[in-house]
Amino acid sequence: MQRYFKVLFLFWSTAIAAELEYRLNFLIATFSSLANLIGSIFGLFLFYRTGYNFQGWNWQEAMLVLGIFTLLQGFSAAFLVPNLNRIVEQVERGTLDFVLLKPISSQFWLSTRMISPWGFPDLFFGTIIILYAGGRLNLSVWNYLFSIVPVLFGLIILYSLWFMLGATSIWFVKIYNVTEVLRGLLEAGRYPMVAYPAAYRVFFTFVVPVAFLTTIPAEAMLGRSETTWVLGSGLLALVLLLASKLFWQFALRFYTSASS
Repeated sequence: MQRYFKVLFLFWSTAIAAELEYRLNFLIATFSSLANLIGSIFGLFLFYRTGYNFQGWNWQEAMLVLGIFTLLQGFSAAFLVPNLNRIVEQVERGTLDFVLLKPISSQFWLSTRMISPWGFPDLFFGTIIILYAGGRLNLSVWNYLFSIVPVLFGLIILYSLWFMLGATSIWFVKIYNVTEVLRGLLEAGRYPMVAYPAAYRVFFTFVVPVAFLTTIPAEAMLGRSETTWVLGSGLLALVLLLASKLFWQFALRFYTSASS
């Protein structure tokens, strides 16, 4: 494990140093994140401006969901997009050969090689929204601590889904459209699941598990999440993480290296 932490430090330090050569991009990413967040808040405001409430969710509680969604966006932009989208490029160019030859887990290398500071603004703004909404709801430190575990489960679920999609590039090479479809579906996490009709709630819970990414962590933060759902979130995260590892090993059986 110590060797992996050293490698991770080297990966991220060199990646950030390279990205910061273009500092104007960070400023642009910050303004883009802020504009996107303002649009999301305005969209939520349109529901609540006439006194309408999502069933069981007032304005501040819905803002918690939006804050967690913004955190996930930041996580995706900082860790998933710069790494897992590169799998397609490496398969196409044949540079995946060099990754497989390294004395380190190829899944670890492909998942952590890059980090993009362009996702940090979303992480910051998401935290601000959560603290603001939590302050208005008089949440205690324990409320935030209780939500850490389901939030971590949500991050693992998101990573696992994204990695498995990235692994399919071994068969289909260019899968950018597929990842965009996933990102589009995950947009449903901006709002509590009760905002959608029953059929959509079933889909976003048991088919594409969006509910486990935002709504359940928000309910845990509010202290009203059922233990069954939190345990289910943990089980789903574990199953998908294991599935991503097994699926990657299966996919490599069909990989034809550039040198063979």
